[in-house]
Amino acid sequence: MQLTPLDEYRWELPIGQVPGMRVPGQLFSSQRLLGNIATDPSLGQIANVATLPGIRVASLAMPDIHFGYGFPVGGVAAFDLAEGVVSPGGIGYDINCGVRLLRTPWTEAEIRPRLKELVDALFKEVPSGVGAKGGLSLTPSMMDEVLSRGAAWAVGAGHGRPQDLLVQEEEGCLATAESSGVSESARKRGQRQLGTLGSGNHFLEIQVIDKILDPTIATAYGLLEGRVAVMLHTGSRGLGHQIATDFIQQMDRRLQSEGTQLVDRQLSCAPIASAEGQTYLHAMAAGANFAWANRQLITEGVRRGFTGVLGSNAGEQIEIVYDVAHNMAKEETHRVEGSEVRVLVHRKGATRAFPAGHAEVASIYRAVGQPVLIPGDMGTASYVLAGLPTSMERSFGSSCHGAGRVLSRHAAERQFRFGDVVQALHEKGIMIKSATREGVTQEAPGAYKDVEEVVRVAEGAGLTRRVARLRPLGVVKG
Repeated sequence: MQLTPLDEYRWELPIGQVPGMRVPGQLFSSQRLLGNIATDPSLGQIANVATLPGIRVASLAMPDIHFGYGFPVGGVAAFDLAEGVVSPGGIGYDINCGVRLLRTPWTEAEIRPRLKELVDALFKEVPSGVGAKGGLSLTPSMMDEVLSRGAAWAVGAGHGRPQDLLVQEEEGCLATAESSGVSESARKRGQRQLGTLGSGNHFLEIQVIDKILDPTIATAYGLLEGRVAVMLHTGSRGLGHQIATDFIQQMDRRLQSEGTQLVDRQLSCAPIASAEGQTYLHAMAAGANFAWANRQLITEGVRRGFTGVLGSNAGEQIEIVYDVAHNMAKEETHRVEGSEVRVLVHRKGATRAFPAGHAEVASIYRAVGQPVLIPGDMGTASYVLAGLPTSMERSFGSSCHGAGRVLSRHAAERQFRFGDVVQALHEKGIMIKSATREGVTQEAPGAYKDVEEVVRVAEGAGLTRRVARLRPLGVVKG
């Protein structure tokens, strides 16, 4: 693939890299990060996405890009509502996988002596692992409510506080959700998974805010250097995966019957304006609401865990900083070729990064911009960033969602030994508890890009500003 530098942090894949490209590709990266994807097929995926009908401006990729299903992970693309398509591969199987950050009033010195107890308590309170089904058991009517109302259902059922909703993207609910499009098989997969962490790169992490990089914005976010925080990363579990599976198969059958050839069959899609496209988007929104409810119940599990270890009112002192989604398609207004237009923005392994003053930023953060939460790997650091105005013109208001893999899970499992990873973390003062050995080896720090370079590129490209760095203390994995 031919990459042409536009500036220090932006690289273009010109039209013509694959037949049928309608727009160029554009990658936010640095010379150093490019070495991680020189032989990675994700560059070809950027070009493939550029062939889809109705795509506007460019097929974009964030600095944490790596190979995915159809779209690369870290892919962003906006489509015209009348002529464009929606592609489940551009959202991902784990609909509304997302990150939530909780702040606490305690310091590392106060937490360190109780760290093992806290990690054990979180492992107990939040079921994890492949297919974990220790969560809340939902009746059919409860499931419909969860799919329709998201985190608001959870709070209304006693799993949280009304103020929790004010610091979540979309206040934890997409109003376009329709539960009727969610299959019975998807419902069954999610029936006992609400409030569970899952496996893979999903985690619960006790962290300390070890560096403030923008004091003004950090203060607005309630972040204080030396204070302990908890970050969690998970999504819609088996329910979201099944929604994606159902609609990919349905779209595959229609395209095959029509004789439509795509440059990559994993880009299976439907016109946004079609009944099929709209049914998928309504079901996707329902899956997103399940994910927000899931993270809300996990938040309550964290609060219970801290209360059990630290005392009767400890959980009441834990507050949500923000909850941001990746793996989503959302209809938004953006300036394209000088005009304000409505487009459907696919963000797969990419997160919204709206700037100060934007009407869709939570009101308490509107003066400084939307928080962007970037988990690194469990051995280094995570970051809180803030959206910048230039993100709107350069990336449809989007940024990276993590450090990004350099090794597949299978490759990481071959390269790293469980005992070695645990020992290396122990030597850094990081405690880990995992449901499986694979949950550690597949997610070893060496399997990921350098998060410091990833967030440096995101800032240099004008997408986000670095606000605070968080260092891991204790990790719960599936």
